[in-house]
Parts: sequence; C-alpha cells; structure tokens
Amino acid sequence: MFIQIALGTVLMLLSILIAGISFWLMESWLMRRHRWLSRAPHRPKLILVLCIAAVWIMVQMTAGVWAWALTMLALGVFDTLELSVYFSLVAFTTLGFGDVLLPVEWRLLSGMAAANGLLNIGLVTALLVEALRQVRLQQLAVGSQER
Repeated sequence: MFIQIALGTVLMLLSILIAGISFWLMESWLMRRHRWLSRAPHRPKLILVLCIAAVWIMVQMTAGVWAWALTMLALGVFDTLELSVYFSLVAFTTLGFGDVLLPVEWRLLSGMAAANGLLNIGLVTALLVEALRQVRLQQLAVGSQER
C-alpha cells in the first residue's frame, strides 16, 4: 500500500511539474509576442491564442498520461503498451469505464491517476482562462492608449 501511495505521489508530482514547465514555456512564448498580440485586429489573435493554448494543453495532458502508462508498463501491471496507455487515458480523464482494472496489488494507483487527471484538468482550465484574460487585457490597454 505505501509503495503505491509513494509511486502515485511521485507520478502526480511529475505530472504537475510537466504542467508547470509547459505553462512557463507558453507564458514565455506569449510574452515574446506581447506587442504583436496587443495590436489590432484583436479577435483573430485571441482565437489564435486559444487554439495554440488548446493544442499545448493536449500535448501537456498527453505527457502526463504517458508518464502513468510507461510507469505501469515498467512495473509489469500490463502486458502491452496499448493496454497501459488505454487504462492511463481512461483513468486520467476520469472516464473510469471499468473494462480494464488494475491487479489488486496496484489498484490504489487507479484512483491516484484519476485524481491526478482531475487536478490537471482543473489546473489547465484555470491557466487557459488566465492566459486569454491577460492577452485580452493587454489588447484593451493598448486600444485605450491609442484613443
């Protein structure tokens, strides 16, 4: 039990670290384009930021799923990579189909993977909204200065 909790905690921290680094990189990218994003036309640029952020989030979430899947495969929990990725994706997205279950000696990891996915989804939602808000505020500030 303690090994599962320790391993699950490490995987959750790794996933959060991946998300943190990912958003730091995204913020750096946005800051370098500050002037361009602030100039008119605003709406197409806001849509562009939304699309890029959505793809960025999918990549970041996929990295978290792969971290769980590769760990489970390395532990011998699943025999194939496909089954390991499938289970990790279903758990991480909190779908919880229940068609693939972990062996009893590893079942705590399924709950921890689901909690990690739920945490990541909340985190990326908050950060996406904040990124869009910051870009829009910059656009409005530049627009009011031009008047």
